[in-house]
Amino acid sequence: MLENDPKTARSEPSIQQQIADAKPASETAETPKKQDGKSLDAIFGVKLEVRVVLGRNRMPISELLNLTKGSVIELDRRVGEPVDLMINDRMVARGDLVRVQGDMLGVALREIVKDFVSEI
Repeated sequence: MLENDPKTARSEPSIQQQIADAKPASETAETPKKQDGKSLDAIFGVKLEVRVVLGRNRMPISELLNLTKGSVIELDRRVGEPVDLMINDRMVARGDLVRVQGDMLGVALREIVKDFVSEI
């Protein structure tokens, strides 16, 4: 669990709540609405690939082939900059790396990308 940190506490709705509140473009006034979010129950069990991107780098193949144990690859981010949270190769949020449960890493969400929810 994340430690209680006032800077990570958000008054914005969660991604799950934003998805539940989103209305498909095909929904009209004549379409009966399902109550209590039951229309989304079928998809809540679907597993998605979640990745955290620390940074990126481009290098020629010759440089890539010369990498050995101990080589350092410079990324396009500085220490302290937010990381990208990707779901199925699409950026949905940005956040800060945090320590959770001993030596484990987590991401404290800083910003939810608005374009992610609006295209549902």
